[in-house]
Amino acid sequence: MSNARDIIIRPIITEKSMKMMDAENTITFEVAKNTNKIAVRQAIEEIYNVKVESVNIVNVHSKTKRVGKYVGKTRAYKKAMVKLPEGQDIELFDNK
Repeated sequence: MSNARDIIIRPIITEKSMKMMDAENTITFEVAKNTNKIAVRQAIEEIYNVKVESVNIVNVHSKTKRVGKYVGKTRAYKKAMVKLPEGQDIELFDNK
């Protein structure tokens, strides 16, 4: 991939990811399907100007969902959990 913005799609904001941000200084992002840990590390360091301690990547498989008689699937994606060293932070929310 040529662009760091193509690798990092969006931050994942859930209750579990917010607890990980507070307790472990780990931020979760949705990343491109064909990326690896090295590319994620370089993209985060380029976009947010922080040092990355470690990167863990998980493939999230699709799940079958049902609404009445209609059955479908959620989309599959890849997520990366990026651990930052103590003292460094990524501001995901605008605190005005």
